[in-house]
Amino acid sequence: MIEITPSIKIDEQEIIFGFTRSTGPGGQNVNKVSSAVKLRWDVSATSVLAPDVKQRLLKIAGNRVTEDGVLLIVARRFRSQEQNRRDAITRLVALVQQALEEPKVRRKTRPSRASSAVRVEEKKRRGVIKRIRQNKPEKWEE
Repeated sequence: MIEITPSIKIDEQEIIFGFTRSTGPGGQNVNKVSSAVKLRWDVSATSVLAPDVKQRLLKIAGNRVTEDGVLLIVARRFRSQEQNRRDAITRLVALVQQALEEPKVRRKTRPSRASSAVRVEEKKRRGVIKRIRQNKPEKWEE
């Protein structure tokens, strides 16, 4: 069981791990060992998360989610398969924890009368400056 919070735990049978050869440094080891980890988790089919949390998770994950609702995390930061596996799980936990946080509800506000007056006054001052700087050729001939 992968613990997200004390009340939410993902069963490891829901997660599918795939292993491929990783790119980057590692010498001859790169050509022999499949150290990169592909973690797949069907978010749409899981019963662990509430529907609103699933929606937020799919939105946060962005292009890491397939059309079928399967979350795909690729970990190839480390040279060993076990470290990459732990890295993929850590990233999954972080994503789910981020989705569990409900976003703040935005309350509409209006600017105060004083702040509107200050803004209008600044606009008038700016207009005066622009009028002074205007190029007026008819005044040159006087």
